Amino acid sequence: MIIIGELINGTRKAIKTAIESRDAEYIADLARRQVQAGAEYIDCNPGTVGEQEIEDLKWLVERVQEAVEAPISLDTPNGAALEAALEVYRQEERPLINSITLESERLAEFLPIVSGNEARVVALALDDSGMPSGPGQREDTALRLVERLREEGIAAGDIFVDPVITPLGTDPTCNRLILSAIQAIRAGAPEVHVTCGLSNISYGLPNRALLNRTFLVQAVACGLDSAILDPLDEELMRAAYAAEALAGRDEWCANYIAAHREGKLG
Repeated sequence: MIIIGELINGTRKAIKTAIESRDAEYIADLARRQVQAGAEYIDCNPGTVGEQEIEDLKWLVERVQEAVEAPISLDTPNGAALEAALEVYRQEERPLINSITLESERLAEFLPIVSGNEARVVALALDDSGMPSGPGQREDTALRLVERLREEGIAAGDIFVDPVITPLGTDPTCNRLILSAIQAIRAGAPEVHVTCGLSNISYGLPNRALLNRTFLVQAVACGLDSAILDPLDEELMRAAYAAEALAGRDEWCANYIAAHREGKLG
């Protein structure tokens, strides 16, 4: 399972403070700990806007790539910030651009950047009609976006489809619709990755960690093979290893056994 470490996000108070004070060691340490816990990508989201976001994202990218060799997920809706971050990006592996949508303006701005840099990309199931809500909307939008990206020469294996996770507390039917969408995306575009912002499912509800773990297991069973999550949550990571093994995507349970031998399963 491809884990994208979510913790360097400027909407979190401690990260916001570290970015504002340019606390390089705090950011570097958090990047290192996420990689040690199993993250394959480190997401960098400054959580700011305008010119400040440009400078903040560049600074985050420079600090993270000084600390770890893992590729970076460039998490911004700002095309100028994305281009600036790509200019300073020096990792050996290609970055992951988070994210592109089928919304007309976002697609027009981001598609040339993605295709021009041979980057991997998170493809959100959003179009000009807004947030998906009804049956079939997520998978329909996602598969149309995959087709558009493929027309631009982006390899299916470089696309990480995100069906858009909405909070269970605001829509009790969303989990069923999301799981159905994951299955449909996997069937309609088997070579793409399917990812999600995992913790969105539990937003506003008590004992969020329990909901996150349970949803992860359900989603992996339906075809999820990546997630943007907190790799420092040991119980969540244990659930990820177990879910992959039970879904038949861990040959001979090799990763599960290795995690056990490394003391990661408790």
